Amino acid sequence: MGDINLFRIQGAVTELFPSIFKIERELQTLVEKNMQAFFGVTFLQSEFQIDEGRIDSLGIDENYCPVIFEYKRNQNDNVINQGLFYLNWLMKHKADFKLLTIEKLGMETANKIDWSLPCVICIASDFNKYDEHAVIEMRRNIKLIRYKKFEDFLLFEQLNTPITEPIKDPDDTKTMTKRTTDKTFTEQISDATPEIKEIYYNIKNYIHSLGDDISENQLKQYVAYKKIKNFICVQVLQNSIRLFLNLNPDTLIEEQNNGIVRNVRNIGHWGTGDTEITIKTQKDFETTKYLINKCYNEN
Repeated sequence: MGDINLFRIQGAVTELFPSIFKIERELQTLVEKNMQAFFGVTFLQSEFQIDEGRIDSLGIDENYCPVIFEYKRNQNDNVINQGLFYLNWLMKHKADFKLLTIEKLGMETANKIDWSLPCVICIASDFNKYDEHAVIEMRRNIKLIRYKKFEDFLLFEQLNTPITEPIKDPDDTKTMTKRTTDKTFTEQISDATPEIKEIYYNIKNYIHSLGDDISENQLKQYVAYKKIKNFICVQVLQNSIRLFLNLNPDTLIEEQNNGIVRNVRNIGHWGTGDTEITIKTQKDFETTKYLINKCYNEN
């Protein structure tokens, strides 16, 4: 996204010019109060104290992955390295994060924590080219978010599509022995028929073709495609593929009558999204492409 030119068109046309928060704490407070609306993240705690400093904001995202927020207060702040340091600390102190989640959200949510893709979100009025290059070299799930404030409007721009290879969690082996029916996404792909594998890669390529603002997050049991928030989650079965779309199923009555699309708002499933599409053939995929487009454009 290049420079934004925003105009008020009521009455005489006037241009609105961007400003920054005079006190960066104002930005932090605003994000913490509206974390779910802005980023699809549930807020846990502000200024989380550790031995080596304080994490600005902590949350847990819609995929139950831990999220660290750091705010760049001035041009000299090394917020990316700081965020990476806190991320490494968090991976070594999982029990602390789980206890915080239990305290704020309860045991049920805490038991769903997924450590395969923890994230750092760095927010600033601007970043330089060295910042963007640094996160590429780090190959971690670090997102650079630039904000622009136009009077009562706030714009967030994600500057990078981070590398999102899942982190192998040594605790997974213990978990899988207790829940042997839950295949990892890698196992799902391996066990699928050749036809389903081909359809999955066609779906994957099609989703990526919709825009360069899409990141692919491979979690334990599914893949989430997102811009800033999830818009489609994918689960692969042996003879079918399930897409969970962030669309209101109540508006898709006609589509639900074809047996491919259904409302799963009150049905447990992996990933996010209240509209489920079951794809068994290439034809199923072709006939539901317009819903994937709709989902991308509305999120």
